Amino acid sequence: FFKSDMLGQAQRMQIHFSLLLEVFVAIHAATGQRELKFVTLVYRHGDRSALRTYPSDPYQEDAWPQGFGQLTQEGMKQHFELGQFLRRRYRGFLSETYDWREIYVRSTDVDRTLMSAESNLAGMYPPKVPIFNSNISWQPIPIHTEPRATDKLLFYPKRNCPRYEVLRNETEDTNVYQKKTLENKQFFEFVKNNTKLKDISFRSVWKVYDTLFCESQHNMTLPSWVTQTVMDKLRDLSDFSLKALFSVHKRVEKARLQGGVLLGQIVRNLTKAARNDSALPKKMMVYSAHDTTIAALQSALDVFNKKQPPYASCHIFFLLKKSSTTFCTRTVAMFFRNESGRDPYPLKLSNCSQYCPLEDFKRITQSVIPENWEEECQLSRNQKSRDCNTVLVITVTVLALLCCLLATLILLQCRK
Repeated sequence: FFKSDMLGQAQRMQIHFSLLLEVFVAIHAATGQRELKFVTLVYRHGDRSALRTYPSDPYQEDAWPQGFGQLTQEGMKQHFELGQFLRRRYRGFLSETYDWREIYVRSTDVDRTLMSAESNLAGMYPPKVPIFNSNISWQPIPIHTEPRATDKLLFYPKRNCPRYEVLRNETEDTNVYQKKTLENKQFFEFVKNNTKLKDISFRSVWKVYDTLFCESQHNMTLPSWVTQTVMDKLRDLSDFSLKALFSVHKRVEKARLQGGVLLGQIVRNLTKAARNDSALPKKMMVYSAHDTTIAALQSALDVFNKKQPPYASCHIFFLLKKSSTTFCTRTVAMFFRNESGRDPYPLKLSNCSQYCPLEDFKRITQSVIPENWEEECQLSRNQKSRDCNTVLVITVTVLALLCCLLATLILLQCRK
């Protein structure tokens, strides 16, 4: 009996152990391990000189060593640091040395974005040994671009889109926009008087802030009227003007005509990478662009924090493959790095987890990705009719006024 009982306990323990082992294997199989398959980066250029100035500004274009809108040495350092960060983050995923089969870089056809990409790649791929000159620790890496006139992917807000212009005008007629304009009427007048500009509104106030911000970043003495309170106010108004470009009113439709174009390309690349499509053998796609590019993209994703993306900020997408003995899933995760020296913080779509299944990611973003951008940009017949009626009313009104003026002049002449 004792031997039989011991045998029964041993059998029960073996059964329990087997069950525990099966549970462990099942859990491990269910959780699996995530394998990085594909990465997309969209970043803003680094620190630059001012894009323009205003009539009363003591610093005109000759105050900047390379002129307006050019990448500065600080901007080069910012992107070199970002490149080093990306090298550390993706060590083991990307080869230690540059391999054209792994990475593709595209930039807008602008000096500061092209030079930012060059600085970034210098940080990502420092050569282990001299490549072609023992005195230079650098190697050339191709950066692809397209003239602005034909670049339909990276410049925002996109022009030559009549429907978007209608939406932009509608935005300016909304209560929130009109209220904000009225609240800042005196401040706009104050800025106008001090800058000697002909007009200041939400469409132009960002230009003043940008100029003053660039000058302050480069230790140029600002005019006495530019206090910290004025700078804070200009920054807030500039942020609102950027927000108004892509949201405030009919965000989804605006997204289809703006940032949804870039998002659509990114989603198509993720889908190809998930299928191991031979048409997309790359491991990383990089887009070097502007603050408006990131703002348009993040507005389409509905993750924009309503503030201007800083220099060298970087929006990261990556595709993960999670395998188990029974299934294989692919998920998309997003992060945003908006400060040098700090790790990026996570972003996620509404109604999805941080690691969003690819099919869910595609389904959620489908509403903001255009099917045919050129067609959607065109005005409908009703819109064209309303526009024609507006033009007709204005024309008739002007003609009537001219006729009244002419009749008045004739009458006065007759009296004389």
